[in-house]
Amino acid sequence: MNNIILIGLSGCGKTCLGNIISKDEEINFIDLDEYIEEKNNMTIKEMFNISEEYFRDRETEAVKQVSKLENTLIATGGGVIKRKENMDALGKSGCIIFIDRKPEKIIETLDISNRPLLKEGKDKIYDLHKERYKLYKKYAHITIDNNDSKEKVINIIKDIIKIKLHKR
Repeated sequence: MNNIILIGLSGCGKTCLGNIISKDEEINFIDLDEYIEEKNNMTIKEMFNISEEYFRDRETEAVKQVSKLENTLIATGGGVIKRKENMDALGKSGCIIFIDRKPEKIIETLDISNRPLLKEGKDKIYDLHKERYKLYKKYAHITIDNNDSKEKVINIIKDIIKIKLHKR
């Protein structure tokens, strides 16, 4: 399988980068959270209101589905790494790239209105970083620092796409 999968904390730039790169490279793009919402006719927030477990089950179903695709750029939700089965499926389907952004940089730009895990406030991002960082590093094939130039990150991912998807 030849997918490119973006992982990282909520607000690290996965969806923004994915939208830009998919247009420039003419590659299919899926934002996993949007995909989950469409498939379930519910917002992420509504699913979390039922329970986080309810949402995570829907997320795992979606991961299984999108992992079967080919030549697709996939931006995951920040918590996808919480289930090993998700990461096993994604790892088999392509190259996992960890978009590493410092919590203080995320807080500068983050809109928390549609992010249920951040309902306690932006400072929750520090707790999530502490909880998840080792998992992002564990599952990533490649780590890219996204603390400075967005253009630099875009170009690195485009180069990876050219290599992994054999695009010229």
